[in-house]
Amino acid sequence: MENYHVIGIMSGTSLDGVDLAYCRFTYNEGNWIYKILNTETVPYSDIWVQRLAGLTEVSAVEIIATDRAYGHYLGELVKAFVDRHQLQVDFVSSHGHTVFHQPQLHITFQVGSGAYLAAAAEAPTVCDFRTLDIALGGQGAPLVPIGDRLLFAEYDFCLNLGGISNISQEGQDRRLAFDISCCNMLLNPLAGQLGMPYDKNGDQARSGSFNQALFDRLNEPSYFSAPSPKSIGKEWADENSLRAIQESKAAVQDKLHTACHHMGYQIAQAVRQHADQQRGKLLLTGGGAFNSFLVEQIRHYLGPTFEVVVPEPELVNFKEALIFAFLGVLRWRQEPNCLQSVTGARHDNCGGAIYWN
Repeated sequence: MENYHVIGIMSGTSLDGVDLAYCRFTYNEGNWIYKILNTETVPYSDIWVQRLAGLTEVSAVEIIATDRAYGHYLGELVKAFVDRHQLQVDFVSSHGHTVFHQPQLHITFQVGSGAYLAAAAEAPTVCDFRTLDIALGGQGAPLVPIGDRLLFAEYDFCLNLGGISNISQEGQDRRLAFDISCCNMLLNPLAGQLGMPYDKNGDQARSGSFNQALFDRLNEPSYFSAPSPKSIGKEWADENSLRAIQESKAAVQDKLHTACHHMGYQIAQAVRQHADQQRGKLLLTGGGAFNSFLVEQIRHYLGPTFEVVVPEPELVNFKEALIFAFLGVLRWRQEPNCLQSVTGARHDNCGGAIYWN
């Protein structure tokens, strides 16, 4: 039996904050067992939101400076988290915050320097999980499916509703996974137009009306019918879903309502297209799982043969941080943590850089 105590760090495209999850992983007779021991979400200040959101428009010098500053900031958050809860940590495992993701150009970049993080946290740090897979011809995403396979095997599908919705499932002797559509990165800016950080419970979406023209336009991009492996970045979102939303003359509530229908429809299409049988059990996590109107649309479009499970709030909120902690464990053990069947790389690989403080 082997035990690892790791802090996983996740920052998603929705820019709602930094998730910290202190987890224990036990390897016993070929099986992995996890336990989430402590969690915390640190909301971003307005300054950090503006700085991170604007990184695609600044100079290379400013990007490098932010990479260092953000890594130091994450390290300070870890140090405070450890001190506050008196934690014993083997190492930290950080996703960073994605600025660029254009795998067709061999580009993926997450700010959050592992060296500066390790120095500020005073703990070894694993980071930069995507670059090796990109170098091997893969998408560098999604990364979560290896965790879904080894930690959540009781579910037929694992669906995450973060800034982007993505899904993974076990296929014929291989794991399949891909990004489906924009999610909170579409909904949260709309809620912001109503003076809210997000649409609590989907109440604003529920109050709106369905707009057929917007629904059709949101479903128009060829990405949705393209085969996997495939992934979405902010660049794709800006050109497609966000542009469709911005150019629509519909009321904000109607846009929220229609966007939820669009997401439910595309999720159902993705599940049905890759299901061996038209039934199964689906685990739903990520911030969008708290949007009851969106969850209703997913259930509606999937139909009654699929069971949609929304677990306890801690797992909903921290599953990605948990799995990035686990990816760090696999990297620490020099075992594959990125699947060729998911990303399209030349082979399974063990991605991540390790910094010793």
